[in-house]
Amino acid sequence: MANAASGMAVHDDCKLRFLELKAKRSHRFIVYKIEEKQKQVVVEKVGEPVQTYDEFAACLPANECRYAIYDFDFVTAENCQKSKIFFITWCPDIAKVRSKMIYASSKDRFKRELDGIQIELQATDPTEMDLDVFRSRAN
Repeated sequence: MANAASGMAVHDDCKLRFLELKAKRSHRFIVYKIEEKQKQVVVEKVGEPVQTYDEFAACLPANECRYAIYDFDFVTAENCQKSKIFFITWCPDIAKVRSKMIYASSKDRFKRELDGIQIELQATDPTEMDLDVFRSRAN
């Protein structure tokens, strides 16, 4: 089903990988990209559970937009181990205007396909999504 606003479809693999992350914790992160020629959102990269935040951040291109899911583990003030699923819209300032518009207009429809997102972040540079931001939003 295409997104009415931008005409983008969501590849089935996008939902499947998200369900694996959510239910089985078999991925640390998922990076999605919009394939303009195919008019659909596809999985670009999947991170193994042992991969670090820095490895995740390195997967986001400096000059192109992406969507990403990150499974953030943390310890609460009560010393409880918890996890939150973050949805990140990565749109660097130097990305093409057309790309930023397509990602912005497709975001809500794409997010609805991924049931179980707990926290949303929008970032235009790495400081807007560093670990301190994750920690403050998770608590």
